[in-house]
Amino acid sequence: MSTPGGPIQRVAVLGAGSWGTTYAKVLADAGRSVMLWARRESVAASVRNEHRNHDYLPGVPLPARIDATSDFDEAMEGVDAVVLGVPSQALRENLRVFRDSLPPTVPIVSLAKGVEIGTGLRMSEVIERVGQVDPDRIVVLTGPNLAVEIALGRPTAAVLACHDHERAMAVQVASATPYFRPYTITDVIGAEIAGTGKNIVALACGIADGLGLGLNTSASLITRGLNEVSRLGVELGASPATFAGLAGLGDLVATCSSPLSRNRTLGGRLAAGIGLEAALEATGGQVAEGVVSCRSVRDLALRHKIDMPITESVYQVCYRHLPPTQMITYLMDRPHSPE
Repeated sequence: MSTPGGPIQRVAVLGAGSWGTTYAKVLADAGRSVMLWARRESVAASVRNEHRNHDYLPGVPLPARIDATSDFDEAMEGVDAVVLGVPSQALRENLRVFRDSLPPTVPIVSLAKGVEIGTGLRMSEVIERVGQVDPDRIVVLTGPNLAVEIALGRPTAAVLACHDHERAMAVQVASATPYFRPYTITDVIGAEIAGTGKNIVALACGIADGLGLGLNTSASLITRGLNEVSRLGVELGASPATFAGLAGLGDLVATCSSPLSRNRTLGGRLAAGIGLEAALEATGGQVAEGVVSCRSVRDLALRHKIDMPITESVYQVCYRHLPPTQMITYLMDRPHSPE
């Protein structure tokens, strides 16, 4: 097992979307020096010169400890940790650019939640294989972490999952603030499957809410959604306990309940029957990971013969033109079974 170096003082955050920028703020508020890498120089310039990310985190002042650049080599200079904040399905492409410049021993923190389409790989597996990174260096950040609430300093807890517990603890120390309380676990599989599955269940809850079906329906979807996601995770080697904690139930409740959730919001738009393309256009370009995850998780479930009816129904709405009202009928008319 690899051993981490000294304390984490300087961090590169690669990706200046809402969550990447928010976690950069958390690190800065925890006393770290942060270099935020943005693909577009206009975003980097606004962070660097105005301490604002107008495109992805409007109205939120950013600490002076955050610098920004669109120059990848500049971002990587002298860092003690690297945070990957790019969307899940773009991770492989970005790693092909990043991997030769990644420092060889520092923790690599993954913010992406998803399973790669086609390969069925979790994000840590993509980082390991494409980025050629020792899995003991990969730390997965997950939990009930709605970016805007955290950026505004509202208290939350989070989970840092890593096979090497000492590395998880090093990142824990580096990112703990009065409003951001990270816990550590070693169940990387459970953390990633829970973080992926909750976006699919949030789409289902958004559809139900858009149809005006009430809290009983939402509570049923959340509970049964947790059941099917945990069954997949356990089949893949996860600990059942992970799904009852912050990475599982905590993240699921936040994402399925909040109007800030992109996936829940998108589900509400799908409920209007406008179709996936029009619903995505209405999101203004923000990524709703559940749309992609319902495909990749469905494939993973079929491969491992795990019954996931909520995932299947969301997939049918998104990609097979199933009317949202029939999604509920599909779920309610399934054969009766013990809980």
